[in-house]
Amino acid sequence: MSTRKIIVLNGHPGQSSLSKSLSEAYAGAARQGGHQVRYHDLSQMRFDMDYGEGGYKNTKPLEPELEAFLADLEWAEHVVLATPLWWGAIPAKLKGLFDRALLPGRAFDTRNTNFMGVPAPLLKGRTARILMTSDTPATLLRLFYSNAIKKILSRQILGFVGIKPARYTTFAPATHADGSLVEKWLEQAARLGARSA
Repeated sequence: MSTRKIIVLNGHPGQSSLSKSLSEAYAGAARQGGHQVRYHDLSQMRFDMDYGEGGYKNTKPLEPELEAFLADLEWAEHVVLATPLWWGAIPAKLKGLFDRALLPGRAFDTRNTNFMGVPAPLLKGRTARILMTSDTPATLLRLFYSNAIKKILSRQILGFVGIKPARYTTFAPATHADGSLVEKWLEQAARLGARSA
């Protein structure tokens, strides 16, 4: 198996979390498997989440953490995101990261659109793995919520900039998971990392 360039993002804003443990298990196993890994921890990143008055012509300068993340995203062949499901969506700080970092000219091209006016994606050729923690089991996410969070991430965020396909591994119910179950989940994340899947 050939080695891959992988960016791993712990998308949980807290200092310690299951998302962080899963992302570290994936990253560690990927490194041991010979893959090149660049790791980012949302809880350690300092930036203004609000795009504010910035626009296509009046861009808001990226903080160093955002510039480093975007540079590694451009470098990577495979994107791994560990995130909790909060109120049917992703944490506000993670959404702020996407708002600020996925910029026109770097992530998509507004000067080059298709027949429907959709900008050309600039991050094509990359795949994604989402490690999602949730208290709602995957089956119920599909039956009751039509996998809304997966559609948002796959189509309106990652897919919009060309990162696809996005594959999902859901760990649920997560809040009160016992130690043995968490260990199984960490082993599962490590197996994915070793295969860069």
